[in-house]
Amino acid sequence: MAPGPLLITSFQPWRSHQLSNSSDDLIAALQSDNRLPEDCIWSRNVPVSFELAPIRVISEVCKYRPRAVVCCGMAERRAYLSVERQAVRGENCLITSANVTRLLQKTQLSVVSEDAGSYVCNALYYSVLESIERYKLPTAAIFVHVPILSAERKRPVLEDFMEIVSALAS
Repeated sequence: MAPGPLLITSFQPWRSHQLSNSSDDLIAALQSDNRLPEDCIWSRNVPVSFELAPIRVISEVCKYRPRAVVCCGMAERRAYLSVERQAVRGENCLITSANVTRLLQKTQLSVVSEDAGSYVCNALYYSVLESIERYKLPTAAIFVHVPILSAERKRPVLEDFMEIVSALAS
């Protein structure tokens, strides 16, 4: 894997009933416990915009040349962390170079997903994968959908996320 930092992104809330975004809550909890890698760059409050989200994240990929990118988004209707294997744009499908099955080997409540959705999460993921491919960057990228962090689910989700990040970094 390429030298460089680990870049983690999280979205801002986008619906009026949301006080926060679970992807942002997850990273904030890990940061406050000093559990993120030392060389981690956290890009928080990425705008929920088909145009602005890719511009922001891809510019950070170009600026920092990270060894890996972990884009995170909220999935209100999912119960577990979902690591997306692919992103789709029209008839085109891009698959991450990361072995997502291996990334989840030591997790308890996480799943591999083939459906990054049809909203900004999928669009951002596709744009990041496309840029890595186009510019031949030695960077791995994944997208992780984060469920609502209920009291019962928070600890196992945090543990699983750290297992995924550790496996990606190794």
